[in-house]
Amino acid sequence: MFYSPFLVSLLVLTVALLCCNTHGAESTNKIGNGYRLISIQDSPDGGLVGHLQVKQKNKIYGPDISLLKLYVKHETDGRLRVHITDAKKQRWEVPYNLLPRAQPPNIKQTITRPIKPTFVSQYTSNTDLIFSYIQDPFSFAVTRKSNGQTLFNSSTPSSNLVFKDQYLEISTTLPKDASLYGLGENTQPHGIKLYPNDPYTLYTTDISAINLNTDLYGSHPVYMDLRNVGGEAKAHAVLLLSSNGMDVVYTGTSLTYKVIGGVLDFYFFSGPTPLDVVDQYTEFVGRPAAMPYWSLGFHQCRWGYHNLSVVEDVVDNYKKAQIPLDVIWNDDDHMDFHKDFSLNPIAYPREKLVAFLDKIHSLGMKYIVLIDPGINVNSTYGVYQRGMANDVFIKYHGKPYLAQVWPGAVYFPDFLNPKTVSWWGDEIKRFHELVPIDGLWIDMNEASNFCSGLCTIPEGIKCPSVTGPGWDCCLDCRNITDTRWDNPPYKINASGMGEAIGFKTIATSATHYNGVLEYDAHSLYGFSQSIATHKALEGLQGKRPFILTRSTFVGSGHYAAHWTGDNKGTWEDLRYSISTVLNFGIFGVPMVGSDICGFYPAPTEELCNRWIEVGAFYPFSRDHANYYSPRQELYQWESVAESARNALGMRYKLLPYLYTLTYQAHIRGAPIARPLFFSFPEYTMCYGLSTQFLIGSSLMISPVLEANKTQVDALFPPGTWYNMFDMSQAIVSEKGQYVSLDAPLHVINVHVYQNAIIPMQQGGMISKEARMTPFSIVVTFPAGATEGKATGNLFLDEDELPEMKLGNGFSTHVEFYATVSQGKVKVWSNVQEPKFASDKGWIIEKVTVLGLNGVKDTFAVEVDDAAVDVSSVDITTTGDNNLNGDSVIRKSKMVVITGLKLAVGKKFAMSWKLGIEK
Repeated sequence: MFYSPFLVSLLVLTVALLCCNTHGAESTNKIGNGYRLISIQDSPDGGLVGHLQVKQKNKIYGPDISLLKLYVKHETDGRLRVHITDAKKQRWEVPYNLLPRAQPPNIKQTITRPIKPTFVSQYTSNTDLIFSYIQDPFSFAVTRKSNGQTLFNSSTPSSNLVFKDQYLEISTTLPKDASLYGLGENTQPHGIKLYPNDPYTLYTTDISAINLNTDLYGSHPVYMDLRNVGGEAKAHAVLLLSSNGMDVVYTGTSLTYKVIGGVLDFYFFSGPTPLDVVDQYTEFVGRPAAMPYWSLGFHQCRWGYHNLSVVEDVVDNYKKAQIPLDVIWNDDDHMDFHKDFSLNPIAYPREKLVAFLDKIHSLGMKYIVLIDPGINVNSTYGVYQRGMANDVFIKYHGKPYLAQVWPGAVYFPDFLNPKTVSWWGDEIKRFHELVPIDGLWIDMNEASNFCSGLCTIPEGIKCPSVTGPGWDCCLDCRNITDTRWDNPPYKINASGMGEAIGFKTIATSATHYNGVLEYDAHSLYGFSQSIATHKALEGLQGKRPFILTRSTFVGSGHYAAHWTGDNKGTWEDLRYSISTVLNFGIFGVPMVGSDICGFYPAPTEELCNRWIEVGAFYPFSRDHANYYSPRQELYQWESVAESARNALGMRYKLLPYLYTLTYQAHIRGAPIARPLFFSFPEYTMCYGLSTQFLIGSSLMISPVLEANKTQVDALFPPGTWYNMFDMSQAIVSEKGQYVSLDAPLHVINVHVYQNAIIPMQQGGMISKEARMTPFSIVVTFPAGATEGKATGNLFLDEDELPEMKLGNGFSTHVEFYATVSQGKVKVWSNVQEPKFASDKGWIIEKVTVLGLNGVKDTFAVEVDDAAVDVSSVDITTTGDNNLNGDSVIRKSKMVVITGLKLAVGKKFAMSWKLGIEK
C-alpha cells in the first residue's frame, strides 16, 4: 500500500478537478465558506489522516466547526471509506455495536509531509477506486481507475463543504446520463430510477405508503449509480452512513446531502456489475438473514379477525378453494386490549388457540402474530411491571417518556440499552411458552406515536375511548419547541410537509441509554428492535428466526424481512409496489413484499386478480387488509381464486428455485426480485423499466398493471425467452424489443431466459408437502442452438436450523450444467455434501431441454450409460421482423425426458446426439 501525490497517469484527473473548482478559494456561498486541508499523514492501519480548517465562519444554521478530521481508507479492494468529523469533540455516529465496522484511528493533528495543492492516491493494484483531493478549498473525488470515470466529486460550483453542529452539507457532480437508484424508503411515482427534483427525505416516519415522495418507514441513505459509457456498463454505490435526518437534493447533474447532525461517513462500492455492488454492500452492512423454507409460501393476514373461529374458517376456506397457504397471521386481534404478549381470553382463549396451532403445525403450517414496541402503562400488566423494574424505557428528563399507541398510554423500550434487549428476550420467551408462535411481526417501530410533544395521562377520561377510531390523541400534550433538538435550525422536509421532526413520534430531546439523544438515534429504532427480536427468537428451540419489520435502516436485512406498509387498493399502488420491492433488494433486504390487493380501501375484483398475479412473485407474498375494509381473502371471488391457483401454483412449483435464491442472498446479498438491468446492464432500454422484474437472473415477470387490459406490452432484452406456463412458446429478441402478449384475466406472463437451468418440483397446498414431491429441471438454450451452455444450482437444507450454510451435515448444494456442441447434448450435475439430499430420498424424475435444433423425432438418451426413450415437441417462436416485415421464425425443439429416478444427492450425466429431422 502506498501513496503517490503525483501519479503521471492520473494528472488528467487532477487537472479536471482544478477546472471544476470554478468558485475559487475566496468565493462564498449562502451557508458555508468551505475548509482548507492543513495537515496530512499516513495512519497506522494503512489509511490516510488529515485535518481541515474552516476558511471563514458564519452563523447560518449555527456556527461552523473550526477543525475537522479526515480519514480515508481502502477497506477492501471494492470498498473505499471517507470519514469526516469534528477533530476536537466526539460526535454521534451509528453505534459500532449495532453495525460492526472498523473505527477510524485516534490521531492528533500533526504535519508529517508537505501539503500539496492536489493529491491522487492509489492503494493497491487490485482496487478500481482512486481517491484524490484539492487542498484549498478542500474537496475530494473518487474515480474509477479502469475507465477514468469520476464517480463522486465534491468540488461543485454552487456548494462548499459545510460542517456545523446541526447542519452538514456536501455535494457531488454527476453526468447527465447516470442512472441512480435507491435513497429510500419512499413511494416513487416515476418508477425505480431517481427522478430529478423529486424530494428525497430520509427520516423514519409512520406515514402511509400511499403518500408519494415522502419519508416513509425506513431510512436507507445509499444509491446505486449505473452508467453506460461507450457501450460498457458499470455500476457503483455510495452510502452515507448516518442515522440523522436528511434531505437529499438530486437535480440530474448533481446530488446534495443536507444532514442535521452526526458525521460524514461515506462508503464507496466499486461494483462494477449491479450484483457486485450489492455483494460488496451487504458484505459491509450484513448479509441478508437466512429464511425458513415455509416463509416462501403464501401468507394470509387481516386486521379484524375478531376471534379464533374466524381464523379457523380462513384456513378451511383456503383448503376448500385449493389455494396454497402456508402461514396464517394475526394483527392485534389476538391481544387483550392491544397489549403486547397477551391473549384476549374471550376471543382467543389459550386452550383453543393452542389446539388450533397443534392442528396446523401437524400439517406444516405456521402462525405469526404482531407486536408493537409501545408497552401499555398499566400497573396490573406484568410486561410493564417487569419493564419498570428493569428500567428499560426511553427517558425524558429522567422519567419514562409517555406516548400513545393502540392500547392507550405507553412507554417505549430503549433497545440501545443492553438490559432492554435481555428483558425483551425474556418477554418473547414467556409469550412463546404461552403460545407457540413461529415468527414475529414488529410494527409501528419508526416509532409511531398518536400524540406529539410532552404528554400526561388525563384524569377522569378514558384514553382511548371505546367508541373512537383509536388513533386520535387523547393524552394531555404540549409541544416541545424550546430545545435545539426539537426545533433544529434546518428543517428537513419531514412527513413530506416540513413537519417538526418530533411530530407523531418520540420527542427528539428524549434520551436513550448513556444519554444518546432521540434526535440522533431516531431512525435506528426499528433496526435496534429487529436486532433484539432476532436475538430472542434465535434462542427459542434452536430454530431459524422469521421477523417482519416495518421500519428499517442500513443493515436491517441481516435480521428481518420487510413489507412496504399501508398501501392502497388502487392500480397506481400496484404499480408503485414493484419499484419499492426492487429498491429493497438494492438495500440488502431481499425478503420483501407489498400487501396483496391493497391494505385499504376495498380493491375491485379485477384489481385483486391482477395483484395476486404480481404478488405471487414478490419474495414475501402476503394478502393483508384493513380493519375497516371488506374481506379480501383470495377465495372471496371465484375469479380471484382461479388467478391465485394459477399464479401461486407456479410459485409453489418454483419453490426450490426461490429457496436457492434466498441462499444466494444470504451468502452474497443477491436480490431475489431484481430490476432487469441486473442481468442486462448493457441494455439501456431497461434502465428505467419499473413495470416488469426478474426473479433471480433468469425468470421475468410481465404483469398487467392497468384496468380493462387483456394484453401487456413487455420488453424482452436480447435473447430467447420461453413461456413458463407453455414451454413450447418462445420469444426471440435479436436486439431487444417490446412484444404484445396475450394476458386474459387469469394469465400472468412468466418467461425464462436462455442459458439457464431451473430446478422445480410439483407444487402443493403447503410448502412442506410440495417440498417432498419429485424434482424436475428445465434447461434453456437459445432457440435453434447448435452451440450453447446453460447453468443452474439448487440449495437444500434443514430449513429451520439457525444457520444456512454448507458444512453442517444438514445441507446439500447441486450445480447443474448443460452444453450443446458438435452435434451432441450433455446435461450433468456436481453435488456438494450429498448426504442430506440422499437421506431425504429426493429424486429428479423429469428433464426438459428447450431450444435445440436438429432433433430427430425419436432418439435415444444415455443416462449414466443407460438408454432411455424420450419425446420432443416443436417450439413456436415469436421474434424480430426481417427487412420485409415478416416475423423471423427459428426452428427448435423441446425435448422432454420423463420416468427418471435420478437421486438429487448423487451426480448424474446424460447425453444424446443431434441428428437431421425427418
